[in-house]
Amino acid sequence: MEKFKLFGLKLNRKTKNENGQSGIDCGELWQYFEENKIAEIIPNKTSDALIAVYYDYENDENGLFSYFIGCKVDENTEKPENLDELIIPEQKYHKETAKGQMTGCISDTWTRVWKSNLNRKFGFDFEVYDERSFDWNNAEIDIYLSINN
Repeated sequence: MEKFKLFGLKLNRKTKNENGQSGIDCGELWQYFEENKIAEIIPNKTSDALIAVYYDYENDENGLFSYFIGCKVDENTEKPENLDELIIPEQKYHKETAKGQMTGCISDTWTRVWKSNLNRKFGFDFEVYDERSFDWNNAEIDIYLSINN
């Protein structure tokens, strides 16, 4: 997949999966993002899909990582002062699709990924929330996992 640029918000500290901490931290960022209608103030979006990114891994799914929520924007757009920017580099991906009731279907898919033998790169992994994720009782969310060649 080719590189792309996102504008949105990043978690102000790293988080980890241990003891459900990432669920709390990432959930709070989602709540802030939604309550403050951040998607509506992102300029020059190339899509209305929301993208949640896991990156800057300390080592693997057991270590600290950074988290970002945003939208794809035109690569020539200058970042507004009140938003964060993240560039997703060109990478090779494995795609999983979470299907079912939110947010459990996402957790179940990540649990499957963690137990798999997938040769993960722990680069930039992301979830795509588009029109298929609107119905929380029957959602579909694509999860892109960076993998080694």
